[in-house]
Amino acid sequence: MRKSILFVINSLGCGGAEKSLLSLLSLLDYDKYDVTLQMFRRGGMFEELLSPEVHVRKELDYTAFCSQSLAKQMLSFDLRRIAARVRTSLFLRSNAKKGSPLHDAQAYWKYSAAAYDPLPERYDVAIAWGQGTPTHFVAEKVRAQKKFAWVNVNYEAAGHQAEFDEPYYKEYDSIVCVSEELRSIFDKAFPRYSKKTVTILDINNPKTITSMAQQPISLPSEDGLTLVTVGRLVPQKGYDIAAKAAWLLKKRGVRFRWYVVGGGDSEPIEKDIAQYGIRDCFTLLGAKANPYPYMKAADIYVQTSKFEGYCLTLAEARMLNVPCVTTNFDVVYAQMIDGDNGLVVEMSAEAVVDGIIRLTTDQELYQHIKGYQIQEKKGNVEEIEKFYDLLGE
Repeated sequence: MRKSILFVINSLGCGGAEKSLLSLLSLLDYDKYDVTLQMFRRGGMFEELLSPEVHVRKELDYTAFCSQSLAKQMLSFDLRRIAARVRTSLFLRSNAKKGSPLHDAQAYWKYSAAAYDPLPERYDVAIAWGQGTPTHFVAEKVRAQKKFAWVNVNYEAAGHQAEFDEPYYKEYDSIVCVSEELRSIFDKAFPRYSKKTVTILDINNPKTITSMAQQPISLPSEDGLTLVTVGRLVPQKGYDIAAKAAWLLKKRGVRFRWYVVGGGDSEPIEKDIAQYGIRDCFTLLGAKANPYPYMKAADIYVQTSKFEGYCLTLAEARMLNVPCVTTNFDVVYAQMIDGDNGLVVEMSAEAVVDGIIRLTTDQELYQHIKGYQIQEKKGNVEEIEKFYDLLGE
């Protein structure tokens, strides 16, 4: 009899955690496992890439309720959900005014939890893919013989409050961190749970990435350097650093075009683009289900993150043998060897510019990095064995 596994994730929008889950699901042995996926938000661009063997649960009733207009919500006379919606909205605003002592996901769950019904099914294994709402939901609303929580971000830097999450992580048999560095950070926040933490790296499959990178794309033909950055438009990714770096490159007379692939709130970066006058050389392409042809087209891949869980995009650029310049975010040395598979620079626009110019002027270094990337180990599909060990196989 196949073992039943439930995965719970916020959505399958464009992001590293989402891509890592897709990679894992593409490698699972469906002769042994009956897999179900629960998402809080449907319609993410990665949904179309799901393995057909995965059963996707319908939208949760409270999620569907929240997507309705306010008038429809009030006319439903569902007092439990109306109360949760109002209290959650008021608390999120209050939390923001106080400087967000609780992470938004924690603030959301504090008053929304009562509006969510438990899932009726029982599973052999339930997996909360990501901290925040998936972790809270699986802990309180899912029945399973075993429960595992995935941690794929720097818990401390992301602003989560350990005291709030303590009772939720108590419900898990194991807590999986996607790098040793993240595990160390998590263990520091939750020393009482350190015996439950394990490390399983985000899975990436080089064959899939290399194949997808062959898709033809069309970029504006410009003389000069092609720079590419891939990632959601969120403060964590350091686009303020990238915009200032583009301005400094332009001031220094470098001919280049910098393409950003990623969706999200573009307003802050649009303001920076206007302020620095870089619209002619810094282009937002929006979210792409397949970002790899853009990575492959780059002369240099640039990562300006302020913190990461692992940084799949950087690993993917390396798989495509594109020399990288990256800031020295918290877990960068889990994959980078400065001067061999790329350059690791200080977390400033000036340092990013110096790294880019160094790679463009030192061809011996540039070719050394490409050569090193070609011969370095690609991908880590063997991590699936650690997942099977976690399941007790």
